[in-house]
Amino acid sequence: MKTNALREAQPYPVEQALRKVGVNLRTARLRRGITIEQAAVKIGAGPRLVTDAEHGKPNIDIAVYAALLWLYDLLGPFEELASPLKDEQGLRLASRRAPIRAQKTKGLSNDF
Repeated sequence: MKTNALREAQPYPVEQALRKVGVNLRTARLRRGITIEQAAVKIGAGPRLVTDAEHGKPNIDIAVYAALLWLYDLLGPFEELASPLKDEQGLRLASRRAPIRAQKTKGLSNDF
């Protein structure tokens, strides 16, 4: 059976970002006075998944992270991830591929 290599070893920046998100989720939970068990019940998951998410484990489904963000009323910024309007590099690349000059039109028609 093939395993996903990304689950075994992520790029270092990905690993660090997951850990940071986990720490942030734990901080949000503690500030709200919610136990791991209460958070798990509210999102419909087991306590182990909440704990693993708070440790930034890569094998946790993104839905768990999103549900925890929802629970802590932090889902808004999550919805903006990878927004095409904030993708500066993508916008630059797209503008390079845009036509340089306008297409020639056939002119106006008197057909109504």
